[in-house]
Amino acid sequence: MSSKNRLIYLPLGGAGEIGMNAYVYGYGAPGAERLILVDLGVTFPDMDGTPGVDLIFADIDWLVERRDRLDAIFITHAHEDHVGALGHLWPRLKAPVYTRAFTGNIAARKMEEQGVDTQALNVVGPWPQTVTAGPFTVGFLPVSHSIPESSAMVINTPAGRIVHSGDFKLDKNPIVGEAFDPDLWADIAAKGVKVLTCDSTNVFSPNPGRSESTLGPAIRQLVERSDGMLVATTFASNVARLKTLAEAGRDAGRSIVLLGRAMRRMVEAGVESGVLRDFPTVIAPEDAADIPRENLMLIVTGSQGERRAASAQLARGKYMGLELKEGDTFLFSSKTIPGNERGVLRIVNALSEKGVDVVDDGADLYHVSGHANRPDLQKMHQLMKPQMLIPMHGEHRHLREHVKLAAESGIAAAIATNGTMLDLTGDAPRVAEYIEAGRTYLDGAAQIGALSGVVRDRIRLALNGLVLVTLIIDEEDEPLGEPWVEIMGLPETGRSNASLVEVLEEDLTQLVARADDKMLMDDDKLEEALRRRARQSAQDEIGKKPEVVVVISRLSA
Repeated sequence: MSSKNRLIYLPLGGAGEIGMNAYVYGYGAPGAERLILVDLGVTFPDMDGTPGVDLIFADIDWLVERRDRLDAIFITHAHEDHVGALGHLWPRLKAPVYTRAFTGNIAARKMEEQGVDTQALNVVGPWPQTVTAGPFTVGFLPVSHSIPESSAMVINTPAGRIVHSGDFKLDKNPIVGEAFDPDLWADIAAKGVKVLTCDSTNVFSPNPGRSESTLGPAIRQLVERSDGMLVATTFASNVARLKTLAEAGRDAGRSIVLLGRAMRRMVEAGVESGVLRDFPTVIAPEDAADIPRENLMLIVTGSQGERRAASAQLARGKYMGLELKEGDTFLFSSKTIPGNERGVLRIVNALSEKGVDVVDDGADLYHVSGHANRPDLQKMHQLMKPQMLIPMHGEHRHLREHVKLAAESGIAAAIATNGTMLDLTGDAPRVAEYIEAGRTYLDGAAQIGALSGVVRDRIRLALNGLVLVTLIIDEEDEPLGEPWVEIMGLPETGRSNASLVEVLEEDLTQLVARADDKMLMDDDKLEEALRRRARQSAQDEIGKKPEVVVVISRLSA
């Protein structure tokens, strides 16, 4: 193996998907590089593919095996897909963590919730302040996004400067947080950028992105003309949107109620970190009962149809003593993320049944994206003039399109999905190696590997149902009574109109009666025979082969 130092990039999450961001950079001799990690986020499960799972993290086994070489973790901003796994995974890494103030407030809560000491958490000011981590000198470059104090990372290395864009948009008036400063970014680019690792989320959006500040007039007009109680939902982390909504309600003479723990937490973090000033006064839900409906505005969580969030609770009935009625208005000041459509439509239809007027963003009046659109990405390419570009934060189709976009400007680029290690040392990126980059599921309090079979078994149970067969064998290796059967997730009767349990028990009793001594003394053979017969009998009776668990209990002499 060559001893010549190299610069590497390795996404463990966030490349080939939107969510679960975790990006490794390294510099040093091959196999001995000093490492830093940018972001440690989560993605969210769905009932189709990951039933019962609470959260999904990147598989960090590769990094854990090399944690003696991990010099620091940097968090670009406080969205769940960038910071959400910190409390869960930091104990396996134990490296210093660096954030801006607002992100640090959220990160500290994440760590405290998991019983993790926050001593390793360090709050850093914006560029030009820097942190030295091994061979890297790293600074937080302010950028606008849909959450305060988002930052790109300026990563200076012996092989050249990397700019890791983080999530960004070119917004010069974001309401809350720092505006995009092209002069500052141009100053960063003036010294030469070897690598731009860049957000790809909106590469297919053909028009320039709009500023958060453009939403105010339309929101105010809607609030002023609405009768009855007004409820608005948006992403809890979009503090600027929360402020715009709350100010519109206040100016229309409405009292403001925040519903949802995540939303209250974000507002508290904004106030505590100093990024949120002059937020309208809010009242507690229990105080809202004494206020006329037409003078109330609720700002609530659950814009993506989450079942336990405030929006879904209000759609089902009362929540915190508050209830929607005919003539009220419900505003979705948000975009539905692909995959969440069914949950959102469930809420919309439930509200419609109550006679509530639902307003969404179909006309692009009440929401703007927090990510750079295609023309904005082109501007960033032109501003940074990188030697090479690595697209990140996108599905494969986004990454591929971003590579094409870079080629239009003559920039060398490469697709690196999760587990693809790139060597960035030369004039163009090249694949150095591939590593196993899977997923880790948080299932209750346990972290389990995606390939462990737990979730696979759960899906099979959900699809096929379960038959539990119990048989007792006495001291003389003879059946004590007949096998008995319990079923779950299966119809009670089948083609014969007889009880499915009774049919299975009869067939299994016949099998045991015909079993020879050799089979009755061998648990493995007996268990397999019972399992096969139960599956086949069920197939004959109900047209489905269920999962079968056989319990054989032997009495001791």
